[in-house]
Amino acid sequence: MMNGQQEEPGVIDEQMLQRAVEEQQTRNTEGIQLEEVLELRLDYRNILKIYHLWSFSSLTKLQLDNNAIERIEGLENLTNLTWLDLSFNQIELIEGLQTLVKLQDLSFFNNRISVIENLDTLQQLQVLSLGNNTITQLENVIYLRKFQNLRTLSLAGNPICEEDRYKTFVSAYLPDLVYLDYRLLDEQTRETANAKYQYAIEEMRQNELQEQQVMEAQKISNEELQLHKDAFVENLNGAQLFDSMFADDPDAEKLALLPGVDALLEEFRSRMEAVCVQMFDTGLSQHSRRSAEVESFLSCSREAVAENKQKAAQIAADFESSRRQKTAEMHQIRDAVELETHLSVCRQQLTHTSEQLMSLELQLVDQLEDVFKDFERNILEMVGGFVEFVQGMFAQCRDLENQHHEQQLEIGLETLEKVLKNELEEEIPDDLAMLLVDKDTVINAASASHDTHLMKIDNREDKLVTQTNSWFERLVTEIQDEEVKRNRKRISEIQNYIHFVKDELEDLTLPEQH
Repeated sequence: MMNGQQEEPGVIDEQMLQRAVEEQQTRNTEGIQLEEVLELRLDYRNILKIYHLWSFSSLTKLQLDNNAIERIEGLENLTNLTWLDLSFNQIELIEGLQTLVKLQDLSFFNNRISVIENLDTLQQLQVLSLGNNTITQLENVIYLRKFQNLRTLSLAGNPICEEDRYKTFVSAYLPDLVYLDYRLLDEQTRETANAKYQYAIEEMRQNELQEQQVMEAQKISNEELQLHKDAFVENLNGAQLFDSMFADDPDAEKLALLPGVDALLEEFRSRMEAVCVQMFDTGLSQHSRRSAEVESFLSCSREAVAENKQKAAQIAADFESSRRQKTAEMHQIRDAVELETHLSVCRQQLTHTSEQLMSLELQLVDQLEDVFKDFERNILEMVGGFVEFVQGMFAQCRDLENQHHEQQLEIGLETLEKVLKNELEEEIPDDLAMLLVDKDTVINAASASHDTHLMKIDNREDKLVTQTNSWFERLVTEIQDEEVKRNRKRISEIQNYIHFVKDELEDLTLPEQH
């Protein structure tokens, strides 16, 4: 602590947090939820370990300066933080900040940090204080080029500041910086920096541009793949299924050496790819239809809830207006019988209001149930139709595999017969010679390869059908669970309101009971 006996370094505990919240609230703290707290000061508390902060999910400003913290941890849930002060601690490594993507102002002043790192996700960072640390590599500053919103940087008190080129280097490599070490970067410094590092900066910009293009291309590719997965047709937009059938199939490799099989394979691949692409295209269009149907349902549900809330709010407002008027009148009444008569009228009105609100909620439940049944029927029809379609397409894939197998086996047996009769003109490779020993060897190899191919087709079909049906079941369950939660919350709100008004009415009778 700042004064008195020095406490032993310790862990943030619930008692400390409750005390801190109560100290810093300007209004009555009774009933304050930790997830509602926006700012929290935990400075000068001799904290060694960050703990118990996960409930402060709305926190935007956190002071942890002037403690004994050695490691950044326990901040993962504070995703709304925009301001974080960890200055005057004993931190050696920047870590544990990946989820704090809204951070704008971050201070590590006076710690033991030697490397600027692990800040990649903090793209909104505007102010960064790293003064009085142990950063020794001036080139480490280049890492900060990725933070395009960074305008204020403090590095004073680090070993890198002793280099003559420090100011011009930082100015050159961080051209958008406005303040360095609490001083405005003047135009002369910028001009000197640009002239000195012009060629190095230009080369770096070219490299960064190429990296950015690669990253953007990768992002687009990832987004496309995710769309394909959401439609359950990933890797069906080409010959991927065909290629997977022949991967790790040694028998197929040997059979491919048979004369004329290469042409069969080429035709098989082409026809198989056409079937898969048809599945892929239909999958994307069906995904679009399902998404539109889901959005239409959710929009309709939101509108129904909003309209119902508006009606309920009007009922409550009318009752409140009447209640305020009657309460004001009752405060003037001195006769107990007359007061009780007015209270009885208020209780009747409250009961009527409660019945109205509950009836309105019941109407909404019925309305949403009807909307949901229509939606469920439509989605089930879409899912069922899509599953039936893909099952037919996979049946075509199996037909193509069966046809290829029969043609390949026929070629194999004909070739074997020619070999046994010494009628084969061309020389055969050693791998094929091992196959063309007898009829059973050829048949066994072809059958093993055929079984492998059919298994790959069956597995892909099972995966697609299972994912589609699971999506439907999960969607229905989530919607039903959300509606149950909404209904329970609404009923609880109505009951709490009624109880609150009842208590207030009871309070009006108290003076008469002395």
